Amino acid sequence: MSLLLPLMMLMQVGPDPHVYPQTPLPAITQHRKDTTPPPPVTAPIAAPVLSDQMTACLTQGRRDADAGLVFARDWLARASAPEERAQPDQCLGLILSDRGDFAGAQAAFADAVAATPPSAPAKAVPLMAMAGNAALARGDGAAALDWFNRALAVRDFADAPARGAILADRAQAQVALGHYGDAAASLADARRAAPSDPAVWLLSATLARREQDLASAQGYIQTAAELNPRDPAIGVEAGVIAVLSGHDAAARKSWNSVVAVAPNSAEAQTARGYLAQLGLAPATVQASVPATMPLDHPSPPPTSPVGR
Repeated sequence: MSLLLPLMMLMQVGPDPHVYPQTPLPAITQHRKDTTPPPPVTAPIAAPVLSDQMTACLTQGRRDADAGLVFARDWLARASAPEERAQPDQCLGLILSDRGDFAGAQAAFADAVAATPPSAPAKAVPLMAMAGNAALARGDGAAALDWFNRALAVRDFADAPARGAILADRAQAQVALGHYGDAAASLADARRAAPSDPAVWLLSATLARREQDLASAQGYIQTAAELNPRDPAIGVEAGVIAVLSGHDAAARKSWNSVVAVAPNSAEAQTARGYLAQLGLAPATVQASVPATMPLDHPSPPPTSPVGR
């Protein structure tokens, strides 16, 4: 989800927090498999140590996107060697993504990958993941899958949690293409590579629930909740799994917790809608999941996308 980090998140050193924007969902419907392609998710790639120029570029872009684009393009124009284009192209891609220009962002990230020295292929992996997420955000699942496969093929990339995040992103692309079995396999690999990443377990729970494997979904969402008990997206999904399993009281508890923890969030709006449905007479309530339920309750096209 992995899609892209907000610019301010890239100013941090260390793993980025997950972003789970979620669309409000319509009525819950009984035993209906969701075939709607999910929106992309922000991928949890560890934030790099930034150069002074990159810090200045991202800071400018966060304050004023237009000024940030001028900064990035001027920096790019001053590059005197191919390898000097990688960072300004990356900054350009992040700002374009934050503006919702995912086609432009994908092109900028692709240029950054091309500018990375062949002798250091691991440096290109986060850029490939960013290009893949930009492709996913613009609805091109096939291009996204190609980027994620390229990233995962780099053997010198030894960051297991980041690799797990890319595997989870690949699962998103595979779901968008209708390759549910492949997506389940990617998520199994992601859980092994990044067992402490709650986003991976949330994605796993949602895919299992969509495939009507409620026992597995319950196990996955329980692990996600243990890892991040205050994440509203996890609370929403936990409630959906509970109501599908016939545990309305547990569903109410999960959704009420979402409203209490993040009352102004999109997840809280979704939870309120579900709670209203459970408040109807039992004969009129159909327990299940809407066709618009995203694979991971996230984002983006992220609300504040810029690079993971």
